[in-house]
Amino acid sequence: MTIYDISRELFSADVYPGDPIPYSERVRRIDTGDEHNLSAFFTGSHSGTHLDAPRHFIEDGDTIDRMSLEPFIGPCTVVTVDGLITGAQVEELLQKSQKRILFRGDSQAFLDRSAAFVLADSGATLVGTDAISIASELDERAVHLELLGAGIPVLEGLFLDDVPDGNYLLIALPLKLRGLEASPCRAVLLKDVSLVNSPSFWE
Repeated sequence: MTIYDISRELFSADVYPGDPIPYSERVRRIDTGDEHNLSAFFTGSHSGTHLDAPRHFIEDGDTIDRMSLEPFIGPCTVVTVDGLITGAQVEELLQKSQKRILFRGDSQAFLDRSAAFVLADSGATLVGTDAISIASELDERAVHLELLGAGIPVLEGLFLDDVPDGNYLLIALPLKLRGLEASPCRAVLLKDVSLVNSPSFWE
């Protein structure tokens, strides 16, 4: 089985303009005479590779701790795109993709409004991107509202450079953070030829 780590390192990942910058500090240090090492860290909920819950753009939407874990584990498809992703492109891609779909576009895989509408209408389970956000600055609200309003979690800040296009098993579990609209996560893809080629796996 091949395992792809598609998460970005938290402290070195790009930060969305205006978001808090993550940092860590050493609370206990063996090299200064303490018995053990102990660290603390601070991060925004949208830092690094992270999942958006409906509460991000919907005031009474589900928070990350109240979401079902089902969307975060299951079959997915990685696809390479070039430029802004339109509804027409998504309609074509969905014909050969799983309900969880991850877009790779050199950290510029943004959906336009029509693409978000098509995905929401298709019954997609999860949508991901290697960009810092699923939408460009001009369409942030509209795209997020379309997806999150349909109950589709958004997985942002992925590292997909070394992952070939195709079908995988996605595992991207958020932290259980009560009342928050998003959470960092450790996202991985599993590729097992015998598993992926089994029809029952995709049912």
